[in-house]
Amino acid sequence: MVKGRKQVLLIILLLSLVLINISGCMSVQKLPEPEIALASKVYDVNGKLITTLFEENRIKVGIDQISSYAIKAVVATEDARFYRHYGFDPVRIAGAAFRNLQAGEIKQGGSTITQQTAKNLYLTHERTFTRKIKEAILTIQLERKYTKDEILEMYLNQIYFGHGAYGIEVASRTFFNKPAKDLTLAESAMLIGIPARPSAYSPFRNFAAAQKRQAVVLNRMVEVGMITQEEADKAKNEKITLSSSKGLKEGNAPYFIDEIRQYISEKYDNGSELLLKGGLSIYTTLDIKTQKAAEKAFQQGLKDKNAALEGALVAIDPTNGYIKAMVGGRNFEKSKFNRALAKRQPGSAFKPFLYAAAIDKGYTAASLIRCEPVYYPQPGGQVYEPKDYGEQPYHYRDFTLKEALAVSDNIVAVRLNEQIGPKITVEYAQKMGITSPMRPYLSLALGTSEVSPLEMASAYGVLANQGISTKPLMIIKIVDPTGKVLEENEPSTKKIMEQSTAYIVTDMLKAVINPGGTAGRVAGIIQRPAAGKTGTSQNLQDAWFVGYTPKLVAAVYIGYDSPRSVGKTGGAIAAPIWASFVKDAMRGTAAQDFPLPINVEKTAVNLDTGNVASPWAYRTMEMAFVKGTLPPEDFSIIQPPFVPEEENTEDDSQEIPPSNIEGVPGPNPDQGTEEAPENADIGKPFWAR
Repeated sequence: MVKGRKQVLLIILLLSLVLINISGCMSVQKLPEPEIALASKVYDVNGKLITTLFEENRIKVGIDQISSYAIKAVVATEDARFYRHYGFDPVRIAGAAFRNLQAGEIKQGGSTITQQTAKNLYLTHERTFTRKIKEAILTIQLERKYTKDEILEMYLNQIYFGHGAYGIEVASRTFFNKPAKDLTLAESAMLIGIPARPSAYSPFRNFAAAQKRQAVVLNRMVEVGMITQEEADKAKNEKITLSSSKGLKEGNAPYFIDEIRQYISEKYDNGSELLLKGGLSIYTTLDIKTQKAAEKAFQQGLKDKNAALEGALVAIDPTNGYIKAMVGGRNFEKSKFNRALAKRQPGSAFKPFLYAAAIDKGYTAASLIRCEPVYYPQPGGQVYEPKDYGEQPYHYRDFTLKEALAVSDNIVAVRLNEQIGPKITVEYAQKMGITSPMRPYLSLALGTSEVSPLEMASAYGVLANQGISTKPLMIIKIVDPTGKVLEENEPSTKKIMEQSTAYIVTDMLKAVINPGGTAGRVAGIIQRPAAGKTGTSQNLQDAWFVGYTPKLVAAVYIGYDSPRSVGKTGGAIAAPIWASFVKDAMRGTAAQDFPLPINVEKTAVNLDTGNVASPWAYRTMEMAFVKGTLPPEDFSIIQPPFVPEEENTEDDSQEIPPSNIEGVPGPNPDQGTEEAPENADIGKPFWAR
């Protein structure tokens, strides 16, 4: 038996010598560059990590970014003579063979760190003689091409620690929520003990077993002279605090992250592989604080509603187009359909595009249009007859444009659209940011063409940004592991309308969220200057609110994926979500009003005459005008009190579209509704408000 053992040892020693001699005849040029799959990191606009994307969750770090304790622990445990051999350790091989022969089975391996690195980088884990020969050759090549520290760096970045953590950096974050460079001796010993049996030695699964394995590593470090016994004893008694998050989390904004995945996968060659293995650093426009506020407001707004009720919230910084928050649904795991990009009828939330066009065409906030029955003949003998929602479909009186927009009067909107032309309305919506196809019908003013929440937020951003359009942006730059910038995006801006036009429409939309407007219920929530518009489609199927401050614009959509009644209007269900979001997202920032252009002035207007209000006017409203366009002064007597109808709500009814317009078949039954103002403040004299 002894003689047999000596023969085995002799053979091992001879093989080692042969392999070492072979190394002198081999060219390092044959060794391929090691390909280590690296996780890509996605950062928010402030440089905070949102999530990691990976096939193998790995973040590569240099040897100088790893704790010296961890380096000592892995060398002591895996290959104590690492810095003294040339890839193979005859002493280690002989010792392992001897112990295995004593036990009558394989108890200990003789592989060095270099051999394990070669196997992990280039080979499968099959146990064959051919693979062992390949491993030997690759080991020699590694030793010839790289320094010991470079090989050790590869090894520590490659090994698996369990729980989806590849490499020491992710493992350190996973178990201790800290980078590898900050590991203590106690943490290093526990961490380095895991790869031998990740499932058995995971401190998350069995802390006692992990502690026992930690002691083995510490004892081995003492045995080979890496640390003193005193240091080992102190480390064994050190309290270990495990991470509660279990590593680099998926993070927030799953719908936003999914759009990033799709973008990179489609734009770059082998984009999916690049994203999951390429170790990209992706710097995005998302703001985690704003995203959390969006998720909180959205979930709370729907928490008591039907589980099938869905929706979206998307927020943009109108000054640069940065998408700061995106909620595409209630639960990404249940439905990955991103409703922030889905198209639905916006109802009266579309009206601001019409009113912006009207102001540019010479109308003022005080221009009068009458709400009364109107009829529009259509091809085929049919007639389009828009109505306001409620028991009384007409008001039978004149409206200023500002009041009509505040209470969302349908007849006024359709008549205004007729006067300026539906194609002009389409043109303005397009240049403000609506990219979806639109039907140039009279009913377009009532939101009967489908659009997405992202489009609506972007288009309203023109009003928030003083007439300047900014293209929505998700990615600021993408950098590869070498520091090469693969792409970098700057804000794209374009002047769309005069600052005065944007301000006047904004001033009109302020009335929507003031007492008397269709979203008056949120007047006291946001507590800062803001403007916006409600929208509700036919039969309460789609509920919207799109609103903005000078620095944040957001669109909220609520509806079912298979259209049916939401049961509430945009002012009742979408506007409160928007207001709650804006209040939370902008907490801590100073309230800021929209800057008054130098060529704009404001004055009180008599709502019944459209003239500058006299002191005796009963129903008045402050309005903004380009200087030189004020209406004449009003010298009328005191008007009788106006009492608005209790249920004066609108109906975004659509004309029956002609069958010969742009190939769209008719008839089209699309219609819409909108809630009425919630109180009578609009009917009060200006001194009583």
